[in-house]
Amino acid sequence: MAVKRRQGRPRGRAAGARAGREGDGDAPPGDRERSAELLWGEQERPSRGPKPGLSVERIVRAAIGIADAEGLAAVSMQRVASEFGFTTMSLYRYVPGKAELVDLMIDTAIGAPPALDGVAGGWRPKLEAWARHGWAAFHRHPWALGATGHPRLMGPNELGWLDSALGALSGTGLAPGERHDAFIVVLGHVRTAAHYSVERARRQQGGVTDEPWGAFLVELVQKHGDRYPAVREAMSSGAFGPPEGDGLEFGLRCVLDGIGVLIAARTTRSA
Repeated sequence: MAVKRRQGRPRGRAAGARAGREGDGDAPPGDRERSAELLWGEQERPSRGPKPGLSVERIVRAAIGIADAEGLAAVSMQRVASEFGFTTMSLYRYVPGKAELVDLMIDTAIGAPPALDGVAGGWRPKLEAWARHGWAAFHRHPWALGATGHPRLMGPNELGWLDSALGALSGTGLAPGERHDAFIVVLGHVRTAAHYSVERARRQQGGVTDEPWGAFLVELVQKHGDRYPAVREAMSSGAFGPPEGDGLEFGLRCVLDGIGVLIAARTTRSA
């Protein structure tokens, strides 16, 4: 379906209202059509008017820099404009608002998908490589964990990541729906493990070495351990101590083991 093309920026009361909603750092509902134009390069360039002093790419890169340093809540059209010494309204020539800007930030920040063609050994090493690249992307841009936690329009890079993961599973005997479900499970583990790792690193940078709920949990189990014998046993054996490793590999191994069992069953059935 062709994307209807529109030019210009929000004007008058609409633009003012959009700008007014962005002061608290929350992105208002975006314009999916406009995001598609910007993400996929389908917007028409203005043929008249003064030579632009900015570009969408420069605006997006500046916004990513702010989010990396201070979090996504620190990003607003006003803040990004101030990075260039421009007025807030001048940014609307390029990006209609924060929601659309965040769409662009996500696709730019995650970058191109990993090249898996050169990964030998079949589907499993390919998915392992895919997961580790995703893990690294979330650690480079921790704000992306929150920004990508809901259904939204995908850009070319993000759609490429999906294509890369599904391609790794081609030829395994899994049905298309099963390949997509496997992708969802792998991505879910990567996101969960990355979130935990990022938060732990943030606490350590702030001088906090214990889990925020650790002491309170110990106290609860001491008082109510008879009701939760499995938790008490795990705690007494040190299972709730500082984790070994980064949390990615153990879960990834379990997830891929499970996918491997399903693939083996499909292969046996088709034999």
